[in-house]
Amino acid sequence: MNKLIAGLLIGVAGTLAVVAASGYLVIANGLVPARGDQPPEAFEKWAARTSLKATLRREATEEPAIAADTANLMAGVKIYGSNCSGCHGAPANPTPEFANGFYPRPPLFGNGDDVTDDPVGHTYWFVKHGIKFTSMPSFNKMLSEKEMWQVSLLLKNQNNLPAPVKDAWDKTK
Repeated sequence: MNKLIAGLLIGVAGTLAVVAASGYLVIANGLVPARGDQPPEAFEKWAARTSLKATLRREATEEPAIAADTANLMAGVKIYGSNCSGCHGAPANPTPEFANGFYPRPPLFGNGDDVTDDPVGHTYWFVKHGIKFTSMPSFNKMLSEKEMWQVSLLLKNQNNLPAPVKDAWDKTK
């Protein structure tokens, strides 16, 4: 019986080694597409989406550290205009040319896309940590905690902004 178990374990270990070596050879020989000017393959989309959803369930649980008041939303408009609109667009520039080269395409917040139904903690997590396999960078070292919350609250409330904030938002390029 011990020989049977030992043989089974050797067979399983050998199979895993062959699978791992095959995967390495596929990657090392450039058989996994790496071009940024082509849409990702279905497996890439599935893997990235599945991993992101699991990560958000585990990590994106923070509640806003600041209020969604006019001052913070107005600050969010300024931060967005300086740091986000080049990729995500804005009302005065809904589809920036720069965004056309991204796969996947970034949400275009000036062109009708929104994240108002997402928990604000998810948007904050995206801003703070970025998203692998996309072009979304981490702003953790570029913006303060307060600034990351301000832009996250702006996006959460972008369809229901107070009048002065809406006016500033509509002029954002």
